[in-house]
Amino acid sequence: MKNLIIASLVLVAILASGSLFVVKEGERAIVIQFGKVQRDDATGDTLVYEPGLHFKLPFIDSVRHLDARIQTLDDTPDRFVTSEKKDLIVNSYVKWRISDFARYYLSTGGNKLQAEALLKQKVNNGLRSEFGTRTIAQIVSGERSALMNQAMEQASSSSDELGIEIVDVRVKQINLPTEVSNSIFQRMRAERAAVAREHRSEGQEQADIIRADIDAKVTVMLADAERNARQLRGEGDASAAQIYADTYSKNPDFYSFLRSMDAYKASFNSKQDVLVIEPDSEFFRYMNVSSGGE
Repeated sequence: MKNLIIASLVLVAILASGSLFVVKEGERAIVIQFGKVQRDDATGDTLVYEPGLHFKLPFIDSVRHLDARIQTLDDTPDRFVTSEKKDLIVNSYVKWRISDFARYYLSTGGNKLQAEALLKQKVNNGLRSEFGTRTIAQIVSGERSALMNQAMEQASSSSDELGIEIVDVRVKQINLPTEVSNSIFQRMRAERAAVAREHRSEGQEQADIIRADIDAKVTVMLADAERNARQLRGEGDASAAQIYADTYSKNPDFYSFLRSMDAYKASFNSKQDVLVIEPDSEFFRYMNVSSGGE
């Protein structure tokens, strides 16, 4: 009898544990019964269990917990073509959440990775359609917000079949392909190099003009200085000659004597000099007389 009671208690405990399930905060749960999602008999709507403690039929009902929070699909960069047939590398992200838990489970099996793969395809289709109707200038300048809104509308209309609500679609970054970027950078470098060469040539031209102007001014200044120097030198020579003439006219004999002394000093300055001259020549006339007169 005691064993029967213990077995009954164990059976009740197993049945109780199998009939209770807990839904955590941020989650929702649906019950699968015989492979079908359990629905409300009165309304036919899917039974979605809120966070808390709930009951189910043990061994018959299976519970699927689904994340009800807003999810982020950070898309990898993808290539899009504009209306100009130009390629762009676009990096975007999507904010989404489950709107219909039964449809979401049936279309994706409750697998988040599969849901994001399907959602990525639908969002990229919407973005590709919007990029294909715009030029690069329109995309980059002022129509990015309109592009994202319209892409979100297109993706939302096609994601309803997945039981997913798209909250937001944003383009994070738009780049040109590597080969296009390299060619643009090379063209920009060539243009900048041409501008630099033009500036250098203009600077060299201005430098040559300034240098020629300075050289001309220097030549004129040197010529003026040389002319003034010659003029001053001529005036000095004239003044010296006038002074010598005035002095000579005052005492010609004394002036002649001084000049002869200077000539003697210059002639007999070096012992190596040899002077062959007659003693009674005019050169020695002041040596041949005892006085300075004739």
